[in-house]
Amino acid sequence: MSNERGRAGAAAAAGAGPEADGARAARRPLALAAMLFAVSMTFIDQTIVSIAAPDVIDELGLSSSGMQWVVNAYLLSLAAFFALGGRLADILGPRRMAVTGTLLFVVSSVLCGCVPSGSFAQPWLVVFRVTQGLGAALMFPAALAVVVAVFPVARRGRALALFFGLSGALTAIGPLLGGWLTDWTWRAIFWVNVPVAVVALVLTALARIKDVRRPERLDVVGAGLVVVGMGLSVLGLQQASAWGWGSPLTWLCVVGGLAVLALFCRYELTVPDPLIRLAVFRDRAFRADNLVLFFAMLAFVPVFFYASVYAQVSLSASPNQAALFLLYFFAGFGIASQWGGRIVDRQGPRPALKIGCALGAVGFALWAGKMTDLSMHDQWPYAAMAGAGIGFILSPASTDAVNRAIGASYGEVTGITQTVRNFAAAVGMAVFGTVLHHVMTDRVEQSLESHGLSPDTSRSVAQDVAEAVSGHPDGRVPAGDGPVATAMRDSMDAVRLDFAEANQWVFYGMAIALGIGYLWALTHPGGRVTAPGEGDARTADAVSDASTEPPAGPAR
Repeated sequence: MSNERGRAGAAAAAGAGPEADGARAARRPLALAAMLFAVSMTFIDQTIVSIAAPDVIDELGLSSSGMQWVVNAYLLSLAAFFALGGRLADILGPRRMAVTGTLLFVVSSVLCGCVPSGSFAQPWLVVFRVTQGLGAALMFPAALAVVVAVFPVARRGRALALFFGLSGALTAIGPLLGGWLTDWTWRAIFWVNVPVAVVALVLTALARIKDVRRPERLDVVGAGLVVVGMGLSVLGLQQASAWGWGSPLTWLCVVGGLAVLALFCRYELTVPDPLIRLAVFRDRAFRADNLVLFFAMLAFVPVFFYASVYAQVSLSASPNQAALFLLYFFAGFGIASQWGGRIVDRQGPRPALKIGCALGAVGFALWAGKMTDLSMHDQWPYAAMAGAGIGFILSPASTDAVNRAIGASYGEVTGITQTVRNFAAAVGMAVFGTVLHHVMTDRVEQSLESHGLSPDTSRSVAQDVAEAVSGHPDGRVPAGDGPVATAMRDSMDAVRLDFAEANQWVFYGMAIALGIGYLWALTHPGGRVTAPGEGDARTADAVSDASTEPPAGPAR
């Protein structure tokens, strides 16, 4: 009864009525479109830079390891600052943080495209890629909080299904757009964000989104701890392929980062206004949502890289053809994400999570089994099945998690779920990268020995081939008349098959990850959130006729 009076009072305070409700409903699509345009930049940027890497290296004279830092700096910053971005969206308001993040992201993009040649090129790019990641970390939780706030609970599943489905599918545009823009200039891969940001900001203004702020203090110590902990652990995972798992530096970063995160969790239990309210993990459904998300993301982000490289190396596809290969995956993903949103609205997330994990596990396993046939045409049904499995998972799990936010703290909960997703992606890239490298090395070594090279020479060359193929794939055949070059030319078909077999192990690993996710999906208590939570009385009028901010609600 008190909740009903609170919602009625909030509506009366805002002058709500049939006409006001109609105006808010009319502007909901504008708000959704604005946030989609904003976050689209962050998804495209995860893949577009890798396509332009050879051109960047040639023009600026960067080393391959230097370029790797340029790619990783963005992902590292994104993972480290997500929790902070979510909390700032609560304290300062999601609209304000979405606009701030968009501006920081697009200014950083322009500066990345304006990088000068010479010795300052690499530090320039790394610094502004870090600020790009910071902008994305501020923007994404705020954007999702806006979408959650402006749509009522009954329609939230479908709205978020559209949000996650379209924004996730935009990742596939990165390689296609990158290949096309690089033909003009690689700098355009950064400048293309400018018109997208302008559209996002204009739509945000037209939607007249109101902010709901919480008068709480920022947990500065907690923010510092989570940034250091996430940054160190993700850095160690990212660099494991370069430094090696036997390197003390790798384990210093990973273990040190996890230790700092453990300290962060302990500290958060002692402060009145923590960065993350760990009590939310007492909710069985929220805990299950995040665990399923973790195992799904072990496959979701790595599949972009490994499927693309497999297509280029084993199937001899061009970069643009490799991008089209990924569209099979996203066709299934896009359809299933919309279907999953409807399931959430009608039955709750548990059925969608179970279907998604089971379908994804089977799809990845069947896809892996077809890889050694070296036929793109034969693989598309299984790629689409794997994509559909992920599509059934991401939107329902994320939607249910934010619906169960403590006191409708959507920014904070979004920061948690996105941190889980990014950390899982880093773990997946590191683990599957190690698997690919070792299996590829063993297979190529055997192939070279069968063509007459000594075991020592075969091992050395196999290591070089594995590193080169997994880092910068191309179809060039070694030149020269020496025994190594001759053996390599004679072994190229076998090497392509070796790489396909190595990828089989990776994709079987993805199937296993989805299988574990299914076990966690079974622990979800089921049910759906059918009524607004504590904060929905304040957020129900987030899109209104007035452009001023409402009074801040009570602290939690």
